[in-house]
Amino acid sequence: MKFLSRGWWLPAATVAIAVSAVIATFAFAAAGAGPARAGGLGETSGLLPRDHLTLESAIQVDLSKETVRLPLYRGKANGQTVWYVLLDASDAGVAHDLGVNYAPKLANLGIGCTECVQTVTLESPTPEQNRFGQAVVDFQGAPDFSPTRVAEPGPNGFPLATFQPGAVAGPGYSPFIRIAGSGVVYDAPIVATGEGPFDVDHHTNTGDRVLGIHIAPPSPPGQYLESWADLLFVKGFDAGQPIVYLSTEAGQPLTAVLERATYVPALDKAAYNGGDDFLGSARERLFGFINGQTGAGNKNAQGFVHLVKDGHASEDASAGNLALVDALRNGGDLLNVFGDFPTLSDPRHSQAYSPLWDAQLGLWTDKAVQQGLNERQIDENVVFNLAATRPDLLTGVDPATGNPAPYGSVGVDIDCAVVGFIDKAPTANLADPVPNSQFPPR
Repeated sequence: MKFLSRGWWLPAATVAIAVSAVIATFAFAAAGAGPARAGGLGETSGLLPRDHLTLESAIQVDLSKETVRLPLYRGKANGQTVWYVLLDASDAGVAHDLGVNYAPKLANLGIGCTECVQTVTLESPTPEQNRFGQAVVDFQGAPDFSPTRVAEPGPNGFPLATFQPGAVAGPGYSPFIRIAGSGVVYDAPIVATGEGPFDVDHHTNTGDRVLGIHIAPPSPPGQYLESWADLLFVKGFDAGQPIVYLSTEAGQPLTAVLERATYVPALDKAAYNGGDDFLGSARERLFGFINGQTGAGNKNAQGFVHLVKDGHASEDASAGNLALVDALRNGGDLLNVFGDFPTLSDPRHSQAYSPLWDAQLGLWTDKAVQQGLNERQIDENVVFNLAATRPDLLTGVDPATGNPAPYGSVGVDIDCAVVGFIDKAPTANLADPVPNSQFPPR
C-alpha cells in the first residue's frame, strides 16, 4: 500500500496521494478491565477529580472545555519577557516538591545533543522584589509564535496538501532546561512571549494550544496570587485507559503542525531513535496510526486521517471555536497509545515514563481494512504483539515514502507531558509481550 510519494516531514511539502481511510485501536485478545467500553473516552464533561492527576500542580482540568489550567511563570530571553509552564523533572524529590511528573530519563537528554537541553540562569531577587514566588529564569532562546499555522487538507484529509508550523524555536531554544549549577533537567516549555495583550485566538504571541492567559497583579502582604494559562489538552490511551496529556514541542515540521506544537529541530537528535528502555535513552515509545477509521460518531476512529477530517485540524484552536473543542472532546484527536505511564504498578514501567516520545507509526494493510480488523488500539503490548505476529494486518511505515516498512521508531520526537487519566488509573498492560516482540519480560 503506497501512502505518500514524498517525505511527510519536509517543510511546505505538497502531497496529494489518496489514502485508505482506516486505523484505530485494536481490541484483539485483551485481558483485563478497561473503561465502561473498551476504547471509550470516559467522562467528557466537568472537572477531572484531583486524584486523577499525575501533574499535581495543575490548577484544574476542564473536560467540558478540553483545557488544563497550569501555573504560569515569568522568564526572560534575549531581553524579552517570556512565560513558561513546568511539567516534568528528572529528580524525584524535586518533581514531588513542584507537583510535576517524575521523569528520570530526562537526565539523558544531553547525551550527544548539547542543544537538546538549554542551560538557563536563575535571577536572585531581593526581598523587596520577591517576598514569595518563583524567581525569574533567564532562557538562552525562545519560540517565535508569529508564523501562521497552515494545515490544508489533501483530497482525503491526510496527507496534508500544504503545511507550516505556527511556532518555531529561535536560536538556543529547547523546552528542556538545566539551571546552571544543577544537574536536574526540567520540562519547561515557553507558551507565550511579551507583556500582553495575548493573542489566544490566532496565536501570534502564544502557543497554538494556549486558549487563555491570566497574569496576576502584585500579591498583597501575606498572600500569593498566581498567574495561569489554559492549554488545550490531547486525549489518548495507556494500558487500556483513556488519558489526557499536553503536546508542546515536536522535532519535525509536520508533526508540529498536527500536534499544534512548537517546531524544535534539536529534539530529533535526542538519545535516541528506538532506544526506549535501553541504556542512555531519554525517550519513551508512543504509538500512532496513519490511515485510521474516520467519522465523528465512529467509536473506532483514530489517527492522522481522522484528526484532519474530524478534528478541525486546519483551524486555529480557541476557546470560542466551540465546534473544534466539541469535536476533540468527543474523540476527534489522534488518540495515540502511550508506552509507560506514571501510575503503572511496576516501578520499572512507571519510572520509565518520559515526556519525550519516540513515535512508532502503524499502517493498516488493505487486508486489515477489508476484513474489518482495524479497530481502535488502546494498549502498547497489544499493538506490539499485533505488529510482531500479524504483519499481514499492521506494518510500520517509511516517512520518506509512505510505503510499508518494518515496525518501530520512525525518527519523530514529540514533547508530550502527561496530565492525568480520565476513568481509571492505568496500572498494567492488557497483554504480555509475545516472545521477541520487543523486550524480554522482566
